[in-house]
Parts: sequence; structure tokens; C-alpha cells
Amino acid sequence: MTLSQEELAEELSDGATARVHSRLRVVAGRFFRSPQGIAGFAVLAAMFLLAFAGPLVTRWSYTDKDFTAFLQPPSPDHWFGTLQTGADVFALTLRGMQKSLVVGLLAALVSTALAALVGAFAGYFLGWTDRVLSWTTDLLLVLPAFLVLAIMSPLFGAGQWALFVVLLALFLWMVTSKVVRGMTISLKEREFIQAARYMGVPPVRIVFRHVLPNLSSLLVVDATLNVSAAILTETSLSYFGFGIQPPDVSFGTLIADGSRTATYAPWTFWFVAGLLVVTVLAVNLVGDALRDAFDPAAKRAR
Repeated sequence: MTLSQEELAEELSDGATARVHSRLRVVAGRFFRSPQGIAGFAVLAAMFLLAFAGPLVTRWSYTDKDFTAFLQPPSPDHWFGTLQTGADVFALTLRGMQKSLVVGLLAALVSTALAALVGAFAGYFLGWTDRVLSWTTDLLLVLPAFLVLAIMSPLFGAGQWALFVVLLALFLWMVTSKVVRGMTISLKEREFIQAARYMGVPPVRIVFRHVLPNLSSLLVVDATLNVSAAILTETSLSYFGFGIQPPDVSFGTLIADGSRTATYAPWTFWFVAGLLVVTVLAVNLVGDALRDAFDPAAKRAR
């Protein structure tokens, strides 16, 4: 039985997808055999569990005030102590962790997806597409991200944190997109890409079914490492009042408030600062383990 060009292209695409899935299973096995991968994943899972399940085991909300306990040290009633306002530090810390984790994850996913699309389309189509996308990338690279986000900070109030995520993601993708572009230019000369083009597979479908799956190792590692970059960037912006806006809280706003009383009431600062360090360290451990899982040769070289 003779297959049509469209059926051949479909089989070729399915075969490439199967190879990618098989490789991902191998990578997952390597990752969970790595001590630092297991440690990072376990700590990160514990941070998520603490952030989202912790409020269920305390009677205090991050908006509650205890007017009988102003700036009190940790106690059975207030596990992390209280602020000058009587707010429970444990409840505030969990709320700040929730917001920082969500912002970090969403910003990392959006920025990595944007880098993948821009880099892949620029590298595959070249010509005017490449020139326009590369010019846009270079323009964003020279813009002062901190200044732009600071100017836009009045728009982040009243629950508009999703806009903050989008703007934060817009300044995290450019370098990765250039790497993706270079790899795509090399990848488009491979035999299976040439065969798909010869059989009339649409270019956009080639990008999504052949190019991007073969760049999955780079994109997964980049997304993981971008989580810690986004968390630290959000923390820095919120520390200076340009990120998450009151009445909501994040790691940055809590650290900014706690730094004023850290010398005589250390519980207002060190709990949240410690959790920030542990969270970022866990994300970096996961990212390093993923990089080694995708490229064992790099680990041996190090």
C-alpha cells in the first residue's frame, strides 16, 4: 500500500514526537537518580505544600490583626510572632510565599514560551521575519527593565498582579530566544526537517512538531532557572515598592517591612528571608539536575 505525502509527513511527525517522549522518560530517570535533583524537588514540593496547605492549619489570616499582641515574639498562639500592627507573621509569610511562587512560575513559563516562539520562527523563516524579531529582541535587551517596571508600578495595584507577571516575563526571554534562533538555524538543515519540507508539511507545523520538541532540553532547563530569576526580580521590585502592591504581600514586601525591625524583632525578617533563600536554592538545584539529566557529558566535564 502506497502512502500519500500527507500520510508520510504524519508518520514522520509521529516518529519524531515518539523519540522526544522516549528521551523525556530517560531524562526523568536520570533526574530522579540524582541526589541534588531529588533534594531540590523534595524541598520545592515542601515549599509549595507549606505555602498552600499551611493556611489551613492556622486560625490566623494574613489580613487578621491581634490587638492584644503587638510585635510579640514567636509563641504557641503566633508561631512566627507578630508585627507592629498585630498581624500574624506566619500567615503573612505563607501568603507572600504563595504570591512569589505563582508570580515566579507564571513569569518563567510565559518568558520561556515567548523565547521559544520568537527564536524558532526567526531561525526557521530568516529573511524579514528574522530581521523584525531580532530587532525587537535587541530593543528589549537595551531597555532598562527595572526602570520600565518602576514606571508601570501604579498599574499593579487593585489586584492587577497578572499584568505585573506579563511585564516581568517580557524582560526575561531575549537571551534565550537568541540561543533558540541559532539552534533552529542548525536544526532546520537536519534530514528529518528537510524531508518534512519536501513532503509539503506547512512551515508552522514543522516548527511546532519538529523544531520545538527537539529543543525541549534547552527550554525545560531555561524555564526552571527562570523561576528563581523571576522570584528574585519580583522580590527586588517589591522591596522597593514597584512590584506587588498592598494590601497584597509577597516576599519582597515582607522583607522590606521586616528590615526596619530586624535588629530588635528578628522574627519579622529572618523567617521570610530564610524561606526565600531555601526556595531559590531548591529551584536552582532542580535546574542544575535537569541540565545534567539532559546532558550527562556536561556533568562529567565539570
